Amino acid sequence: MGIFRFLHNLNKLKHEPVQDRTCLESEKLTETFRKELVQRMTRNLLDIQLLRLIQTQPMWGYKIKKVVEALFGVTLRHGALYPMLNRLETEGFLTSEKQKQGERTRKVYTITRKGKQYVEAYAGILKEQLVGSDIK
Repeated sequence: MGIFRFLHNLNKLKHEPVQDRTCLESEKLTETFRKELVQRMTRNLLDIQLLRLIQTQPMWGYKIKKVVEALFGVTLRHGALYPMLNRLETEGFLTSEKQKQGERTRKVYTITRKGKQYVEAYAGILKEQLVGSDIK
């Protein structure tokens, strides 16, 4: 952006009604809250987020890691991801199958019926909490 355009925009902002500036600040704050809450939910409910992600399509570990980082802005270490995937598989929420792709063999994870039911139960509880029907 050129210096003249910058100064022009700055001048417009100075003469903009306070209400408009407050609205812009509120939108930025809302977006900041949204980003923070998504990251917090992803970290604290990683198992459910992984199930939701794998429910969209079967995936292997490295792809899951990259998608989580891109979608939720959370850096996912291998030391957290693979034990969680193994636990979800042990509990019957996921199954895995080794698939050969070119020279590589990848362990591809698929959600089970039990995993889908778990995600549905989570969604139901979350809805109850949001509408306040769990607090009376």
